[in-house]
Amino acid sequence: MSTMNISLPAPLKSFVDEQVTDRGYGTCSAYVRELIRRDRDRQHLRGLLLEGGESPPSVTADTAYFEELRDRVRRHTEA
Repeated sequence: MSTMNISLPAPLKSFVDEQVTDRGYGTCSAYVRELIRRDRDRQHLRGLLLEGGESPPSVTADTAYFEELRDRVRRHTEA
């Protein structure tokens, strides 16, 4: 694993220390790793959403479409 050192102003360092304690992280590094993973996942999801928003619709979302969705949910919950 690579090492990275960061400098934080005192208020941010205090905040990180509180998060580590209050949220059960073992170390400051574990907390920062989690933040980085979440940001990476958020960016990935944003990209997927933008890609989906730019793509043409594959089906018409009319009354029949939503009724079919409801039927599928009903069948799934009955199974």
